Amino acid sequence: MPQTGDPSQPQPSAEDSFLDLLVETLDGLDESVRGQFLRQFFRTIAQIDFSDAQSNDYWERILLRRRELAENLGKRVSLKTALVDVLASTNFLRVPILMEYDEFKKLQINAATDALTGLYNRRLFDEYCDKELNRAKRYGHQLAIVILDLHKLKEVNDRHGHLQGDQVLQLAATTLRKTMRASDFAFRIGGDEFALLLPQTDPEQAITLCRRIRSQYEIDIKPLKMEIGVTLDFGVAVHPHDGETKSALMNLADQRLYQLKNSGRGAARVIPLETPAAREVPAQSPTQREVPAPSFTQREIPAPSQPVSTPFVASPVKIPVEAPPTTAETRPAAGQPEARKWERVSLVGTKAYAILTDVNQKTAAVLDLSYGGVALLLENPEDVPSQFHAVLHVPILPPVRVVLRKTNTQRLEGGRARVGCSFVS
Repeated sequence: MPQTGDPSQPQPSAEDSFLDLLVETLDGLDESVRGQFLRQFFRTIAQIDFSDAQSNDYWERILLRRRELAENLGKRVSLKTALVDVLASTNFLRVPILMEYDEFKKLQINAATDALTGLYNRRLFDEYCDKELNRAKRYGHQLAIVILDLHKLKEVNDRHGHLQGDQVLQLAATTLRKTMRASDFAFRIGGDEFALLLPQTDPEQAITLCRRIRSQYEIDIKPLKMEIGVTLDFGVAVHPHDGETKSALMNLADQRLYQLKNSGRGAARVIPLETPAAREVPAQSPTQREVPAPSFTQREIPAPSQPVSTPFVASPVKIPVEAPPTTAETRPAAGQPEARKWERVSLVGTKAYAILTDVNQKTAAVLDLSYGGVALLLENPEDVPSQFHAVLHVPILPPVRVVLRKTNTQRLEGGRARVGCSFVS
């Protein structure tokens, strides 16, 4: 398969990339499992009811035909082309439309996500990690890798059953989604293990986010009223300070995770990252972080969230309305403007937009996005109610339905206005 960026080869579409990912995934499966999946696959795309054995046989024919066509033509051939050729030549293909869009999206989601939690799966983690690490090296940015696991999940399964254990896992995924920043990615990489990729994040910022996730999870799990002290342990490693390769960063993050596990459960022992490299990195305020404008291909398949984003389904955003506690050290001095509570990512130039569903489907450009809200560019802000529904279309997120409340308006040149809006939980 041609390498990404090869100018001599046309870039595959998202559908072709997904099918390539499907080929790789099926290659590693047991024959009986592969046959069961392919039986449903052929039924979905062409209404053909093969047996498991027939499904495996025709799949091999399709892969062989694809190789033959590529050798004869001297260029890449999509799997769809070989699939149509084989099925049509055997008179099985009677329906001109290969796959309904909704069914295709379901297959995309199944290939890219963990079924229980809805997070990206291990395969996508490996792919994203390589991509983000290459990006960090290319632009000289930092990249934090976080490994988390659920402390005492086995004890929950043994005492309360696996259904309760599944609920604990799903709750962890929910906590990650609502606590992470828009630029971050979350994955379930094992039974009780999760991973985060945090682009342009230094050690102090990564640890702060992990503390917030851990604290939020301990709040979220209280309604289950379990006597077992379930929590999220974490280990952090940051490129380039802690290593240049994925394996080095993963190993170090894993070591620090187990350092935390073995250090006791006290609040003073929460930070697993206390190395010279971490102390040498100067702390940056959120407003000092420069986040490049994201591209629309950032979360496609095989570069499909956190994930991701996922680009396949729209989902509501749940945002805590309470800000982090303000201490005497962080409280602004009298007469000084209050510091921003959330990091703000500029989206100017990215074609991000919002559809205001309460205002005759009016469209507004999204100027920036933060954990607490968004800023919109409006022609007539007085026409927009103080609280309204919208659908956000942002390159780093799937389409997201939100409820927004206007918080401030700043008039700009040309009669337009920048309207700051907060998320309503």
